[in-house]
Amino acid sequence: MFTLVSLFAGAFLAATILPFSSEVMLATALHSGEHQKWLLVLIATMGNTLGAVLNWWLGLYLLHWSDHKWFPFSSRQLNQASNWFQKYGIFSLLFTWVPVIGDPLTFAAGVLRVRFIIFLPLVFFGKGLRYILIGWIF
Repeated sequence: MFTLVSLFAGAFLAATILPFSSEVMLATALHSGEHQKWLLVLIATMGNTLGAVLNWWLGLYLLHWSDHKWFPFSSRQLNQASNWFQKYGIFSLLFTWVPVIGDPLTFAAGVLRVRFIIFLPLVFFGKGLRYILIGWIF
């Protein structure tokens, strides 16, 4: 049970501003053989998606704090995320797993008021594919 809770928490934190590697945690859990692959992949996907939901929510309500030092995303990151949205549209959310751009992309989705009912399945699918690939490799 500790493995599952740790994996969920690590995947959640990896989707927020904290530097964390959920892929390493998943690979370690998969290698241990303690749980079935599908369960570990699902737990990691759910945790990482929930972290992205937090970023989306922060984007809905906290952009007016962006000029403060403690604000989690730099203006450069937000500009990159906005450019992705302009170039690829809503389907850019499939790439929220990409390092550096993924977290600001979920925040930008909140700022741009992307509907949650559209946001959630796209992010879940994109993040899930990454973890499925890791599960397949290990």
